[in-house]
Amino acid sequence: MQLYKKFNKESFFVILLFIFSLGINQYYGNKGIFPVDSFAHFDNGFRILLGEYPFKDFWTVSGPIVDYIQSFFFYLLGVNWQAYVFHASLFNAILSIVTFKFFINLNLNIYFSFIYSLFFCILAYPVSGTPFSDLHSAFFSLLGIYSLILAIKNEKKLNWILLPIFLILGFLSKSVPSSYVIVSTILVLFIFSITQNKYYWIKYFFMSSVLCIATLVILIKIQGINLSSFFSQYILYPLAIGDSRVDNLSITLRGSVEHFKFIYIAFSLAFFINIKKIIFDKNYYKNKNFFYFLIFTLFTFSLILHQLLTRNQTFIFFLIPILFAFSHTNLDLKKIVPIVLVLLCFFITIKYQIRFNENRKFHELNYVNFKKTIDAKEIDKKLLGLKWITPDYKNNPEKEIALINQVKLYLQNDSRTKMLMTHYSFFSAILNQKLFATTRYFLTDGSSHPFKNDKYFMDYKNLFIKTIKDNDVKVIYTVFPIKSSFIYAYLDKSCFNEIKISDMLTSHEVLNCNEING
Repeated sequence: MQLYKKFNKESFFVILLFIFSLGINQYYGNKGIFPVDSFAHFDNGFRILLGEYPFKDFWTVSGPIVDYIQSFFFYLLGVNWQAYVFHASLFNAILSIVTFKFFINLNLNIYFSFIYSLFFCILAYPVSGTPFSDLHSAFFSLLGIYSLILAIKNEKKLNWILLPIFLILGFLSKSVPSSYVIVSTILVLFIFSITQNKYYWIKYFFMSSVLCIATLVILIKIQGINLSSFFSQYILYPLAIGDSRVDNLSITLRGSVEHFKFIYIAFSLAFFINIKKIIFDKNYYKNKNFFYFLIFTLFTFSLILHQLLTRNQTFIFFLIPILFAFSHTNLDLKKIVPIVLVLLCFFITIKYQIRFNENRKFHELNYVNFKKTIDAKEIDKKLLGLKWITPDYKNNPEKEIALINQVKLYLQNDSRTKMLMTHYSFFSAILNQKLFATTRYFLTDGSSHPFKNDKYFMDYKNLFIKTIKDNDVKVIYTVFPIKSSFIYAYLDKSCFNEIKISDMLTSHEVLNCNEING
């Protein structure tokens, strides 16, 4: 009878968490956008349905697994904005439920487990609202961390099998921060094996890893993707980017401490408790609780390092309820202390809920008047439900939509084979056409594709030219803020006839020239 009641209570919380975490992300995923990030996987998910693949048809430094997952959602639910947001919403819901179950497995009271998981779902995917490679990478890595802790705790082979699967999925979402987590995991496993004299996990871990890698290689071959292209685009090129960022890394007190202060606060109690045990108990390093502490410490600093190196908008505040919950599991004190932790976590969650979710700071929409938003169905019915407002046109979204509709109409009326360079990566989907973009983003810092003097410049140039030749592209369009210089960095101006169509759209008719025809 007691087990039955517990089952009902747990099931009720799971259902509640699922509905709330799904709904909150679906709501905020429709509230404003930052085009270059918000549409990062929209057209690419559609392009996979058309038979275009990452590494083969477009330069890919991040997010291939996110594209494939999105193509699956489009296949099931149709190509539309709500299916796109639902991808992130469902991910948010599954993560929240797994987090809830994980806390219970760490012997945290079911009510506290529910509360912390509720805070987690508020700070997890809603900061973006739409599929985002950094978030997928961090969250698959988090699932890997959960599997590692449960594998050490329960010593069940399923957890050891799942561990490399989640880590590889994280890596295929984005090589960082997952690479840092993978290195941390290897370090933990090494210490675990030496101190516990346990090596049984290697068999399950190895078999699972080999199966995953073999499956990946087979899928790459089936889709006609060159392994060397995968290796150079996804591993070598990001490593070169990472090296330059490490060289230019400037660590300041504000950037590394103050900015993440609430993450440190959330972890501080567990940190001091465990440090005290390490100092006064010479055998504590053999205790399973030590490994939980070590894993969370390395995971936390892996994500902080990633944020410091990328210098992007912060998205790792979801660590706060996780670390508060972990600190909570370390307590053996009176009830007042856990209540203080929950209240502190509550107020911090509300702070970031307002800043990142309600005010959409992640999309640089803080201080925007959201009463000015327009339903994006004014662009196309496939974008129905999206409340359109962007940072560049925050005071006049009507003008931006009018300019976009001019681009849409012009592209519709041009029956030639065309390539499109834009941050509004939805034209392929709404026009139901192949537009042959050779990269996901067109960024000016070299993080999306190689520029001149880069070691991999010729690799990208060859892909660019091959795409034009193989598909007989007659014209290349650029949509502001993408400029003609993006094209002329790889091919001489003499290869094109440039025509300014509107304030937003420029065409570059492809002419006969040796660079293309040679």
